[in-house]
Amino acid sequence: MFGVHNLEIFIFSCITLNLIPANDTIFIISKAISEDKKAGVIAALGINTGAVFHIIFAALGLSALLFSFSYTFDTIKFLGATYLVYLGITTLLKNKKGLHVSQIHIQTSLFRTYKQAILTNVLNPKVALFFLAFLPQFVDSNTPHKAFSFLFLGIIFLVTSTTWCIFLALFASFSAKKIQTNAKTLTNIAAFVYITLGLKLFFEKH
Repeated sequence: MFGVHNLEIFIFSCITLNLIPANDTIFIISKAISEDKKAGVIAALGINTGAVFHIIFAALGLSALLFSFSYTFDTIKFLGATYLVYLGITTLLKNKKGLHVSQIHIQTSLFRTYKQAILTNVLNPKVALFFLAFLPQFVDSNTPHKAFSFLFLGIIFLVTSTTWCIFLALFASFSAKKIQTNAKTLTNIAAFVYITLGLKLFFEKH
């Protein structure tokens, strides 16, 4: 059906893989803890919006084409790492100056969080490689519409991933309120997390 096989195994694999902490989940948790529940949920939606681009690229074969050039992985990796470090440094500087989001600018802040989450995911070459390696295993080699099969599997992955990410955001926000840690301290921790993720990505090997 839909040019795929072992669909039950695929769904089980998606759920299992979502439970493994990665850069994206850490980003979501950091947003939920350092800001609020809305920011965490918006970050979750942004991360999964970024995944949509990877799925479409994989379905059209563009990811495979891009990664056939040896310098592409390093270029995207460098951009993603630089962006995360930049995000961490600017967060630290704003927190030091005491610049907090007012109610008037809350929508702007949420939209900024959404864009940050999308870029964090899109500029992570490991996500593109993941879809290239994972999805083809469940596509029927005899189907004439492989792109459609890729998209079908991608949608299933997005449903499980979005559900899990939103749950993480809500749980992290709830936990932060229970702990009642100083907001400035949480923001500093989140900033250092962004920088750490950026440096970790920078030293990743193809």
